[in-house]
Amino acid sequence: MKHTITAIVGNKVGVLARIVGLFSSRGFNIDSLNVGETDNPNLSRLTIVVNGDDAVLEQVRKQLGKVIDVLKVSDLTNQPYVERDLMLVKVNAPPGKRNEILEVVDIFRGKIVDVGQKEMIVELSGTEDKVAAMLKLLQPYGIKETARTGQIAMLRGTK
Repeated sequence: MKHTITAIVGNKVGVLARIVGLFSSRGFNIDSLNVGETDNPNLSRLTIVVNGDDAVLEQVRKQLGKVIDVLKVSDLTNQPYVERDLMLVKVNAPPGKRNEILEVVDIFRGKIVDVGQKEMIVELSGTEDKVAAMLKLLQPYGIKETARTGQIAMLRGTK
Protein backbone atom coordinates (compact mmCIF):
# COMPACT_ATOMS: atom_id res chain seq x y z
CA MET A 1 0.00 0.00 0.00
CA LYS A 2 1.15 3.54 -0.78
CA HIS A 3 1.81 5.70 2.29
CA THR A 4 2.37 9.44 2.38
CA ILE A 5 4.18 10.62 5.49
CA THR A 6 5.08 14.18 6.43
CA ALA A 7 7.50 15.24 9.14
CA ILE A 8 8.48 18.58 10.60
CA VAL A 9 12.17 18.44 11.48
CA GLY A 10 14.91 20.72 12.70
CA ASN A 11 16.74 22.28 9.77
CA LYS A 12 20.10 20.73 10.73
CA VAL A 13 22.88 18.77 9.05
CA GLY A 14 22.40 14.99 9.14
CA VAL A 15 18.67 14.86 9.92
CA LEU A 16 17.71 13.79 6.40
CA ALA A 17 20.41 11.10 6.34
CA ARG A 18 19.13 9.60 9.61
CA ILE A 19 15.55 9.53 8.33
CA VAL A 20 16.44 7.97 4.98
CA GLY A 21 18.59 5.42 6.83
CA LEU A 22 15.60 4.45 8.97
CA PHE A 23 13.54 3.62 5.88
CA SER A 24 16.33 1.83 4.01
CA SER A 25 17.29 -0.27 7.03
CA ARG A 26 13.71 -1.61 7.06
CA GLY A 27 13.87 -2.46 3.35
CA PHE A 28 11.53 0.30 2.14
CA ASN A 29 12.27 1.92 -1.18
CA ILE A 30 11.36 5.60 -1.03
CA ASP A 31 9.19 6.40 -4.08
CA SER A 32 9.31 10.14 -3.51
CA LEU A 33 11.19 12.36 -1.08
CA ASN A 34 10.80 16.10 -0.88
CA VAL A 35 12.35 18.45 1.67
CA GLY A 36 11.93 22.18 1.99
CA GLU A 37 12.27 24.92 4.54
CA THR A 38 9.03 25.99 6.21
CA ASP A 39 7.94 29.54 7.08
CA ASN A 40 10.32 29.11 10.04
CA PRO A 41 13.92 28.91 8.72
CA ASN A 42 14.84 26.61 11.63
CA LEU A 43 12.38 23.93 10.47
CA SER A 44 11.99 21.83 7.34
CA ARG A 45 9.05 19.79 6.09
CA LEU A 46 9.66 16.34 4.64
CA THR A 47 7.17 14.50 2.47
CA ILE A 48 8.00 10.82 2.02
CA VAL A 49 6.03 8.42 -0.19
CA VAL A 50 6.68 4.70 0.27
CA ASN A 51 4.94 1.42 -0.52
CA GLY A 52 4.70 -1.13 2.26
CA ASP A 53 2.75 -3.15 4.76
CA ASP A 54 0.64 -1.10 7.22
CA ALA A 55 2.01 -2.75 10.38
CA VAL A 56 5.68 -2.41 9.49
CA LEU A 57 5.22 1.14 8.26
CA GLU A 58 3.51 2.03 11.56
CA GLN A 59 6.67 0.86 13.36
CA VAL A 60 8.81 3.01 11.07
CA ARG A 61 6.54 5.99 11.71
CA LYS A 62 6.85 5.52 15.48
CA GLN A 63 10.63 5.20 15.28
CA LEU A 64 10.75 8.26 13.07
CA GLY A 65 9.09 10.18 15.89
CA LYS A 66 11.94 9.15 18.20
CA VAL A 67 14.67 10.58 15.95
CA ILE A 68 16.32 13.64 17.46
CA ASP A 69 15.24 16.80 15.64
CA VAL A 70 11.97 15.23 14.38
CA LEU A 71 9.24 17.38 15.93
CA LYS A 72 6.08 15.99 14.33
CA VAL A 73 5.20 12.98 12.15
CA SER A 74 1.92 12.53 10.27
CA ASP A 75 0.77 9.61 8.12
CA LEU A 76 -1.64 11.24 5.66
CA THR A 77 -2.56 7.97 3.95
CA ASN A 78 -6.09 7.53 5.34
CA GLN A 79 -6.90 11.21 5.71
CA PRO A 80 -8.08 13.82 3.21
CA TYR A 81 -5.04 15.64 1.88
CA VAL A 82 -3.85 17.70 -1.06
CA GLU A 83 -0.84 16.48 -3.02
CA ARG A 84 1.16 18.10 -5.78
CA ASP A 85 4.10 17.15 -7.92
CA LEU A 86 5.92 19.70 -10.07
CA MET A 87 7.45 18.65 -13.38
CA LEU A 88 9.51 20.39 -16.02
CA VAL A 89 9.65 18.55 -19.34
CA LYS A 90 11.70 19.47 -22.38
CA VAL A 91 9.92 18.29 -25.51
CA ASN A 92 10.86 18.41 -29.18
CA ALA A 93 8.80 21.21 -30.71
CA PRO A 94 9.38 21.88 -34.39
CA PRO A 95 7.43 24.95 -35.56
CA GLY A 96 4.72 22.82 -37.25
CA LYS A 97 3.90 20.94 -34.02
CA ARG A 98 3.94 23.77 -31.47
CA ASN A 99 0.19 24.46 -31.62
CA GLU A 100 -0.56 20.77 -30.98
CA ILE A 101 1.78 20.78 -27.98
CA LEU A 102 0.19 24.00 -26.70
CA GLU A 103 -3.24 22.34 -26.85
CA VAL A 104 -2.01 19.40 -24.73
CA VAL A 105 -0.40 21.78 -22.24
CA ASP A 106 -3.59 23.89 -22.02
CA ILE A 107 -5.77 20.83 -21.34
CA PHE A 108 -3.64 20.09 -18.27
CA ARG A 109 -3.37 23.77 -17.26
CA GLY A 110 0.39 23.67 -17.70
CA LYS A 111 2.64 26.51 -18.81
CA ILE A 112 5.27 26.91 -21.47
CA VAL A 113 8.24 28.34 -19.57
CA ASP A 114 10.86 28.33 -22.35
CA VAL A 115 10.84 28.16 -26.13
CA GLY A 116 13.91 27.37 -28.18
CA GLN A 117 14.55 26.80 -31.87
CA LYS A 118 13.70 23.08 -31.67
CA GLU A 119 12.19 22.48 -28.24
CA MET A 120 9.97 23.83 -25.48
CA ILE A 121 10.07 23.44 -21.73
CA VAL A 122 6.69 22.80 -20.14
CA GLU A 123 5.83 23.23 -16.46
CA LEU A 124 3.02 21.30 -14.81
CA SER A 125 1.94 20.83 -11.23
CA GLY A 126 -0.72 18.41 -10.08
CA THR A 127 -1.28 14.94 -8.78
CA GLU A 128 1.08 12.18 -9.77
CA ASP A 129 -1.59 10.80 -12.13
CA LYS A 130 -2.10 14.16 -13.85
CA VAL A 131 1.64 14.63 -14.38
CA ALA A 132 1.98 11.09 -15.75
CA ALA A 133 -0.98 11.58 -18.10
CA MET A 134 0.46 14.73 -19.65
CA LEU A 135 3.86 13.11 -19.99
CA LYS A 136 2.25 10.22 -21.86
CA LEU A 137 0.54 12.60 -24.29
CA LEU A 138 3.78 14.50 -24.91
CA GLN A 139 5.84 11.36 -25.59
CA PRO A 140 4.94 11.13 -29.32
CA TYR A 141 6.61 14.53 -29.83
CA GLY A 142 9.86 13.31 -28.26
CA ILE A 143 10.73 13.90 -24.62
CA LYS A 144 14.29 15.17 -24.32
CA GLU A 145 14.48 15.60 -20.55
CA THR A 146 12.32 15.65 -17.42
CA ALA A 147 12.79 16.94 -13.89
CA ARG A 148 10.28 16.30 -11.09
CA THR A 149 10.13 17.54 -7.52
CA GLY A 150 8.46 14.52 -6.02
CA GLN A 151 5.24 14.75 -4.10
CA ILE A 152 4.47 17.39 -1.50
CA ALA A 153 1.36 16.98 0.62
CA MET A 154 -0.72 18.73 3.26
CA LEU A 155 -3.84 17.77 5.22
CA ARG A 156 -7.07 19.40 4.06
CA GLY A 157 -8.97 21.77 6.35
CA THR A 158 -8.17 22.51 9.95
CA LYS A 159 -7.97 20.44 13.09
